[in-house]
Amino acid sequence: MIQIKNLTITHRKDLRVILKDFSLVLNRGDKVALIGEEGNGKSTLLKLLYDPSLTEDYVEYTGEIRTNGARIGYLAQELTKEQKNKSIYSFFAENETFYSRTPKELGTIAGKLGLSMELFYSDQTVGSLSGGEKVKLQLAALLMEEPDALFLDEPSNDIDIRMLEWLERFIREADVPVLFISHDEMLLEQTANKIVHLEQIKRKTECRHTIAAMDYQTYVEKRSQGLARQEQIARKERSEYEKQQEHFRQIQQKVEHEQRVITRQNPHGGRLLKKKMHAVKSMERRFQKEAEAFTEIPDTEDAMFIRLSEKAAIPHGKRVLDFYRRELRAGERVLAREIRLSAQGPEHICITGKNGVGKTTLLKEIAAELLGRRDIKAFYMPQNYEDILKPGDTPVGFLSESGNREEISRIRTFLGSMKYTADEMSHPVAELSGGQKAKLLLLKISLLGSDVLILDEPTRNFSPLSGPVIRRMFAEYQGAVISISHDRKYINEVCTAVYTLTENGLERTTFDNFMK
Repeated sequence: MIQIKNLTITHRKDLRVILKDFSLVLNRGDKVALIGEEGNGKSTLLKLLYDPSLTEDYVEYTGEIRTNGARIGYLAQELTKEQKNKSIYSFFAENETFYSRTPKELGTIAGKLGLSMELFYSDQTVGSLSGGEKVKLQLAALLMEEPDALFLDEPSNDIDIRMLEWLERFIREADVPVLFISHDEMLLEQTANKIVHLEQIKRKTECRHTIAAMDYQTYVEKRSQGLARQEQIARKERSEYEKQQEHFRQIQQKVEHEQRVITRQNPHGGRLLKKKMHAVKSMERRFQKEAEAFTEIPDTEDAMFIRLSEKAAIPHGKRVLDFYRRELRAGERVLAREIRLSAQGPEHICITGKNGVGKTTLLKEIAAELLGRRDIKAFYMPQNYEDILKPGDTPVGFLSESGNREEISRIRTFLGSMKYTADEMSHPVAELSGGQKAKLLLLKISLLGSDVLILDEPTRNFSPLSGPVIRRMFAEYQGAVISISHDRKYINEVCTAVYTLTENGLERTTFDNFMK
């Protein structure tokens, strides 16, 4: 059993409290999903609970963390630069339990993850693997340790559909407590039996958290219903208050008028008016106290207000893409052969496939072809945002084209609608979270009016609570979309055509067949 009691976490840099008076007990069988927007402390909390030394440079905390001697298996969101430079064999050799495992046990672990046994002894560098293969590598190391609890930071990032289904079963069937972060709504729906929701509200000046002993879908429904009721009550209170205020103003104006016209020869009337004015002032103070006790209009950080440009439309008869490669290569290695892909009009195409098959390599080649065209306005959103975001750029600077005052003002309004604070609008991009960078790229698409989008995992860094908004935005987009995704809800709700990349090229499939 792991106990957290009255935990408060504060950023050292700006003294901002990101978690306050947080208490939680993790018991066997608990599958706890940690949700919320990027940058609000989820990964920090997970690191702190695993090893406080990982966060001591940038946060401080008060409260108690009792692991009671439990062995915790921790999967980090990102491997370190040092880990990426190691060979795969060296990566596993650092794990004390690696040498104690029999070949049969290692084979079982490899089989569960869809890895070859030989990979454990490979000289290939960890950094050369695909994103999904890196996640599998870390999961393999965890399985070797047989931990008493699992803390998983975005285990669903970049892994293929079959691996996602395995991960769902793994979390559901684990007989140890699992505390995990994920943006994959379907995985959350299939696994979590308890929700911890961290939020930063009121322009990120206040934090709050919710702990709910229920599945994800039930939590979302109850939260939505509760927010709707709260907003209804709040608006009704304000409407009634305005009616009271109007009546009060009429009384106040009448008394003030009577005071102005009363003569000194009427002292009795003057005394009565003083009493009336005293009563009016008392009424005003009572109304002010009532206003202070109003139900708050819901403030949720996942609320976003963005639409892609309605002018960004592609005619149905226009040929957007006619792509062919005899071979798709990564260096000297041939990944796939005979690749053909055509797109016409406002198609929303998704490319999927196993990890390491070459999807990102293929999309980069498609992007290079489309970005050079003058008859369309294409935009490429890479998996690695730093490919187009310079670390020293600010959000305002990145979005600005002309730099004039009117444009800057409009950009700040848009950034505010995406829940950026005034300070964050001027922060270097390097200090932003993955979700904030993704929002920045969406705003760039909207401002440019691009009519062809090339997107590599477009939903991977958005909060699951923001997912429905993002999917609706792409589904309603009248331009062409060519994307890579393992997000099953995105594929089902946004994409009109699904292709699986194999070593023999692209194979078209329906969503139903794809999920079998």
